[in-house]
Amino acid sequence: MAAPSSAALPCPEPGAAPYGNFPNYSRFHPPEARVSLLPGGLLRRLFPAAARPLLGLDVGCNSGELSVALYRHLLGLQDKSSLDQPAAGKDLRLLCCDIDAALIERARQSSPFPASISFANLDIMDSASREPFLSSYLVRFGRSTFDIGFCMSVTMWIHLHHGDSGLREFLAFLSSLCEYLLIEPQPWKCYRAAARRLRKLGRNDFDHFRSLAINGDMAERITQILTKDCAMELVCCFGSTSWDRSLLLFKSNSSNQEGREPSES
Repeated sequence: MAAPSSAALPCPEPGAAPYGNFPNYSRFHPPEARVSLLPGGLLRRLFPAAARPLLGLDVGCNSGELSVALYRHLLGLQDKSSLDQPAAGKDLRLLCCDIDAALIERARQSSPFPASISFANLDIMDSASREPFLSSYLVRFGRSTFDIGFCMSVTMWIHLHHGDSGLREFLAFLSSLCEYLLIEPQPWKCYRAAARRLRKLGRNDFDHFRSLAINGDMAERITQILTKDCAMELVCCFGSTSWDRSLLLFKSNSSNQEGREPSES
């Protein structure tokens, strides 16, 4: 189904997107504000010896604007007219998934890199569908894991809908599937704001909101889960966006790759 352009869409009541599937998300949180925090040549620093295409997984990609911005930035294609050889000297295949089929269709129609970026409608918390789907994608490249995963402002929605155990299971799954993980956790104030929006619309509260024991400094709590329970280490924090969300890069301790830790500058 063809979606209208974002310029033609009215600004929705945020509470009407209980999974974070806002149709105009990039208008409020521009992709450039995130990718500008990442150092140039990041893939080359992480994977200096990789001769094969690198594989990336973007979970909760919405309509794809941030996915495309990440792809451009990581491959040194910030000039939007450049669609040729990546300046970063690496080849990246990016699989992007979202729970909202309409947003995925919009992403497919607008993608400038259809040969390198794939968009899929997928509920990442549905193990019966995610595991065969992701395995079939990886086997096309003779791989069992992704080189790098992206989880940008997704953890809160997983947490609100699936509780503390769901958040832990989600992070464990991503850490088992990705050698590196770039994550942008929403702070606790966003949880309160999301619950407040639902109440203003007269809707039922999120099932787990009032029973969450994992709360407070969510960047720190997620870091603790990943480092203590998921065999990952925090490589660095690339700073925070103007809307107070940190970009954290983690590395699997069981990884066999030989990349160096990147500099924040």
